[in-house]
Amino acid sequence: MSASGQAATGAQTPAIEREARRTALILAAAQAIVGSAAPICFALGALAGHYLLGLDKSLATAPLTGFNVGVAVGALPAAAIVRRLGQRDGFLTGTGLTALGGLIATIALFQSSFWIFAFGLLVVGFGSAFVQQFRFAAADNAPPAFKARAISFVLAGGVFTAMIGPQVVIFTKDLLEPVMFAGAFAALIVLAGIGALVLAQLRPRPLVEKAHEAVSSGRPLTEIIAKPRFITALTCAVGSYAMMTFVMTGAPLAMVGCGFTSDEATLGISWHVMAMFAPSFFTGRLISRFGAPTIVAIGFALLIGCGLVALSGIQLWQFWTALILLGLGWNFGFIGSTAIVAECYTPEEKGKVQGFHDFVLFTSVAFASLMSGAVYNAWGWDMLAWILFPLSGLCLVMLVLQTIADRRHRAA
Repeated sequence: MSASGQAATGAQTPAIEREARRTALILAAAQAIVGSAAPICFALGALAGHYLLGLDKSLATAPLTGFNVGVAVGALPAAAIVRRLGQRDGFLTGTGLTALGGLIATIALFQSSFWIFAFGLLVVGFGSAFVQQFRFAAADNAPPAFKARAISFVLAGGVFTAMIGPQVVIFTKDLLEPVMFAGAFAALIVLAGIGALVLAQLRPRPLVEKAHEAVSSGRPLTEIIAKPRFITALTCAVGSYAMMTFVMTGAPLAMVGCGFTSDEATLGISWHVMAMFAPSFFTGRLISRFGAPTIVAIGFALLIGCGLVALSGIQLWQFWTALILLGLGWNFGFIGSTAIVAECYTPEEKGKVQGFHDFVLFTSVAFASLMSGAVYNAWGWDMLAWILFPLSGLCLVMLVLQTIADRRHRAA
């Protein structure tokens, strides 16, 4: 490269990073607002399901499963829509779906219809599939040295999600009395509208980038997903997210079952979501300094700690502490795994890889949420905690083996 070319590239780098930072901050704000749909569903989905069911409560978590199925089913279409329309218009489509799901769920509660309520949360989940694309969008717009921090920026928006979502639940769940919980789901419509105003500030994607993507789609998907490094990263992402969902979904039922109020259960979810996202302010720097595999390993160690605390007793502080450790473990495990996944594909391959990643991820998460209610109903809170140990151990073994293989590859 000529001296003039190097100078031009050097001059462009700060501008590229500034634009990447701006995009990440907009997406972080949208994560805080539209992302609040998730903790609202987490806090009230199972409780509302319990409220709508008759004597048999074993399907109480099915509405949350509907939410997670929506995220899973929406993963590939969301990625395709964002790729087709661009990030701004694609994400605005997602906010419309979130609002529609909130409307359906509210109507279902007024009609006392369990299955329509579950369908409403499925539609909310489909809208949330677009929120899951935020972290990839931030990374895709960032230079290589800024990718991990861009992902952390977006997930740091979840700190505000931890405050907004549960507070919306506390202040609106009885707003439409005598219909319990309806006010909180109606609030999703307002949150989606505010989020749309934020996302409208994204710049339209340049047409040249779309043209470039049309020229080449990179390697076949089957070749990418067969790589051991991708398999390990995906397994760790699925493991951390599915275990978090499995325990978190059953936690409100367990707390209320132990005599605590729904507000206390909601505050427990608030602490949990705060722990999920608060470390994101520095997780990217930790990944840059110590490497993603080390941070992922710490995440699974924290999940094991969550299980130990959950088994130690059923006082409120023990529930809340377990949920905090669960959130911290998810943050390190999932962000670290996402950073590894982002290293496994080129810009031309991002759409299909990200869509496949989220489809597998949220299909597993949906199964975990459904099993949470069944396991809790059959064996109680302790069994939810015990299951963390073998799954965390499996992910740690795969991570260690992949790290050894990577070191041998570099040495060769």
